[in-house]
Amino acid sequence: MKLTAAHQIRQLSSGDVALMRKLLEVFGDVFDEAETYCDKQPTTAYLKRLLGGDHFIALAALKSGEVVGGLAAYVLEKFEQQRSEVYIYDLAVSSAHRREGIATALIKALKQLAAARGAYVIFVQADHGDDPAISLYTKLGIREDILHFDIASGTPDNRF
Repeated sequence: MKLTAAHQIRQLSSGDVALMRKLLEVFGDVFDEAETYCDKQPTTAYLKRLLGGDHFIALAALKSGEVVGGLAAYVLEKFEQQRSEVYIYDLAVSSAHRREGIATALIKALKQLAAARGAYVIFVQADHGDDPAISLYTKLGIREDILHFDIASGTPDNRF
């Protein structure tokens, strides 16, 4: 499914802090984690630095100027070879705008950015039971069954 003329995929830069905050609201709503994504948002200076750096990619899906989805990804420089990987940390589309090709368009745009940065692969995780995400990623890539572990850092604000 192709996006309509009303849709736009936009890479956010340091001047797009307001759009990043709207994207955080979308993540909070879609993932039902408003407290995580909205209650303690970073400062404007922090978001400008993050969006202006080389190791973070934020894409917003806009429909008629409104943020209806997006993704956040990290560029990971490798040590064993002079190359990098891109990790999709979050990808979400508002429920009212699903089945419009937005998630596929976001990944397509990320593929172009990843290639331009010399990344050899993009990887993403999906939770068991998240059938729409698993279906999307299966359509676009090769599935690997792995285990994921969260290890507490020892900082006072971790939740472990």
